[in-house]
Amino acid sequence: MDWTQSIRTAIDEMEKHLLDEDCVEKACRAALVSPLYLQQGFRIMTGLSMAEYVRCRRLYKAALDIAGEAKVIDTALKYGWDTPESFTKAFSRFHGVSPMQVKKDTHHIRSFLPLRVSITIQGGNDMDFTIEKKPEMQLIGIAYEVAFENSYQTIPALWDGLWQQQHPRSGDPVLRKAIKNHRIGEFALCMDHHPEQGTFTYLIAGLYQGGDVPEGMRLHTLPEMDWAVFPCVGPLPGALQSLNTKIFQDWLPGNNEYRIASDTTVEWYAEGDGSDENYHSAIWVPVKKVP
Repeated sequence: MDWTQSIRTAIDEMEKHLLDEDCVEKACRAALVSPLYLQQGFRIMTGLSMAEYVRCRRLYKAALDIAGEAKVIDTALKYGWDTPESFTKAFSRFHGVSPMQVKKDTHHIRSFLPLRVSITIQGGNDMDFTIEKKPEMQLIGIAYEVAFENSYQTIPALWDGLWQQQHPRSGDPVLRKAIKNHRIGEFALCMDHHPEQGTFTYLIAGLYQGGDVPEGMRLHTLPEMDWAVFPCVGPLPGALQSLNTKIFQDWLPGNNEYRIASDTTVEWYAEGDGSDENYHSAIWVPVKKVP
């Protein structure tokens, strides 16, 4: 299944299972592509996380039910809210009016119809990348839970917090020593998706040099595999985020030679000033050649 069809399949599955608690998880399974990449790509291509899409569709259909004389409490439970109060709050935020106001005037309903995916390929395989086999790597790092819907805003703040840990007057001295010894910050991994929560694990890491693993850190092993390595030159975070967007918007839809091989993305960072316009970084995408 190609990338564009995977996105379409995910949308069809979310529509089919819209009332199910595991709606997003079912869509990820049906799409036959790495769930992490599916969720990242869906957000980049549509502007919504998959969880947001489901929530918006439910709130639109809930408004139609209420306009058809359904009770608010019954509608809240039907579409996955535990209480009428939490439902009314979400409903009012989405439609701009309360459920009772929609009962009186259906013109207030905000339309949110199923998405239809149409992609124009602008880059495809002309993007600059190499296929490289990397040996097994054992990494050590600090893990964070990040929401897909605001990851471009959240992740730079996580890096700022890491640099603060290295200041002699702040942070844990044990963590500060580990950050230095293992060069934590050379790599970052996006992995361990959680479909229904719309989140993934972001591990800021370095190559493990042995010894104790401090509290608050974890080990992670990347197996030997082939990677599509996309080089990046420019200041962070803008240059790398722009490259990531192009991979999902241009390379994945236009690529017929490789498929995603695992549920992990790797970011690599050179030493030096990340704000420099000539700063070097890269994104690694795990791939297998299509037979």
